[in-house]
Parts: sequence; structure tokens; C-alpha cells
Amino acid sequence: MENFIRELKEINNLSIIVRLTLATLCGGLIGYDRSRKRRPAGFRTHILVCIGSTLVMITSQYINDIMGYGSDPTRLGAQVISGIGFLGAGTILITGKQQVKGLTTAAGLWASACMGLAIGIGFYEGAIIGCSFILGSMTLLHRFDNYVMSKTKLMEIYVQLSSVKGVSLVFDSIRSNNMEITNVDMVKNRDSEDMIGLFITIKQKEKHDHEKILSLLGTIKEVASVEEL
Repeated sequence: MENFIRELKEINNLSIIVRLTLATLCGGLIGYDRSRKRRPAGFRTHILVCIGSTLVMITSQYINDIMGYGSDPTRLGAQVISGIGFLGAGTILITGKQQVKGLTTAAGLWASACMGLAIGIGFYEGAIIGCSFILGSMTLLHRFDNYVMSKTKLMEIYVQLSSVKGVSLVFDSIRSNNMEITNVDMVKNRDSEDMIGLFITIKQKEKHDHEKILSLLGTIKEVASVEEL
């Protein structure tokens, strides 16, 4: 058993296959979660990032151990960590409703690259434990984050109105239900000159279910659509 573990720590055909297979599995687990949520960087992207960073560290170890150049084995890995930024930046988008999307996916790509570096250098324990923590953060903590956001007294909503007459109706409805408007931004709809959009920050004096508030505003005649940001 000790000989087998020693072989996995060294550079040979067996360790290369094991490391790349583990990188595919770990990267695939994280990428599957992103694909399931229809994010731009999904299953294959995370696998490729993890495999690529693993291969970089295998190459670093090969240069240092086999070729005997005595170079710093962490040098190539450092370039991966800094270079992955351009890929992560490509997943971050600002939507027409001023929402920032893709930050978690970008962080997941960076974490997958770090995980691949750990696998590539033969730090299997750290990579597997790290994979479980990364996956847990993206799944379990995602539900917890949604729960916390649904219970907070602050709400940011986007209301689309069919005419400017609806602005006062929306404001009156919010204030009459014991809520305070802390910020308002008005934008014109690009598709229709009559329709306008409102970005409203609401502070509740008493906790209410967010879905009930959205349903309440949705009953106003001039409101075409309403959603929480």
C-alpha cells in the first residue's frame, strides 16, 4: 500500500492517469451544478479548467523531478491562478436591469483551477476535501442564501409600468402597507416609449413574505410586471 501511494506522488503513467481522472470527476461535479442552473460556464468548462491546471502542475513536477532543472515548481501554478481571471471575467454580466450575474460561476472557475493545481502536484487529500467544500458552498449555501434574502426587511424590486400614471399608484400601495421607499430609479423601456421601469428599494417596518408583496404590487392595473432583484 505504501508503495502504491508513493507511486501516486511521483511522476509516472499511473499517477498521471489518476490525477487527470480525479480532475475530470471533481471539475465535473462543480460544473454539473452550474449547468443545472443554466450558467454560461458549465459542465465541460469546469472540467477543462480543472484538467488544464492539473496538467500544468504535472508539467511543473516533471520539469523539477525528471528533467532535474531545479526550477520553482510553483511558478507555472501561479500563472494559472492569475490567468484564470480572464475566463472568470467573461462569465460576469450586467443585465439590462442592472443586475450583476455570474460572480459565483467566476469564483467556481477560480476554485476549480486551484483544485486542479492541488491534484496536479499530488495533494489528493486537499483536492478531494476542497471539492466537497466547494460543492457544498454552491449547493447548500445557495439555498441558505435564498432563505436569508427572502426574510430580510430590505427588498430591491423592478416594476415595469404601462404608463407613467402607475408611478403614484405603486408608491401609494407601498406606503399604505407600512413600507418605506428608500431609493427609486426610473428608466425608459427600450422596446416601448410608453412603458417605464422602476428600480425601487423598499424597507419593511414589519417582516412580510416577499412573494406576497410582489403579488400585491402585481394587482395594480398599470403594472405590467414586477420581480425581486
